Amino acid sequence: MPTSRKTPARETKAAILRRLLARKAGADLAAMQSATGWQPHSVRAGLSGLRKAGYTIKRADAAKPDNGPVYRITDGPAGAR
Repeated sequence: MPTSRKTPARETKAAILRRLLARKAGADLAAMQSATGWQPHSVRAGLSGLRKAGYTIKRADAAKPDNGPVYRITDGPAGAR
């Protein structure tokens, strides 16, 4: 009789984005790119997808002039709580 093995659920790239954006410090475009392996336009599309799903994402100017803007989730959809 074969035994079934449960493989752990793989974290999706959208979940990785949500986790990065939920941090108090948020995340910049470069951090989201390196975490997902996506191109900049794909990261921005992922942000749009999260917005369409009901997340409120705020964009703040960079603390340092050499860095890009920082994005952070400030509110989520009603079903996500």
